[in-house]
Amino acid sequence: MKYFVRCILSVLVLVFSVFGTPVVAQDTKASAAKTEKPSLASESGFDILRGRWVRPDGGYVITIVGVDADGKLDAAYANPRPLPFAQARASRDGKIIHLFFELRAGGYNGSIYTLAYDPVNDILYGVYYQAVARQRFSVYFERAK
Repeated sequence: MKYFVRCILSVLVLVFSVFGTPVVAQDTKASAAKTEKPSLASESGFDILRGRWVRPDGGYVITIVGVDADGKLDAAYANPRPLPFAQARASRDGKIIHLFFELRAGGYNGSIYTLAYDPVNDILYGVYYQAVARQRFSVYFERAK
């Protein structure tokens, strides 16, 4: 079953990397006081992203603590040490939720996760660009139970 899921995910990653839409980068300006109502984030569907997500091939962890209605994620990365994301953002293209994470700390030098949420399998899947090695890898994260 896991082999089948990995095959399907590889195909989906290929399709999204060829036909997918770009994810909007996070605004670098400091935001003013948060005035969005929690119901706005719920209406956007981004609340489903909250939680701890583990990459089974290496134990890398993305923890999403919160998300606002505009898609700005309160998230952190661990490998195994905690590292902050330079950018962490979610966007929606129709029914598809896209996620964009950029790492600059700890020698990651601009490495990027470009992911999408699969509601049927409750996973995040996509591509990890390892900036130092200039390589792309198909990856997925499972929700930690």
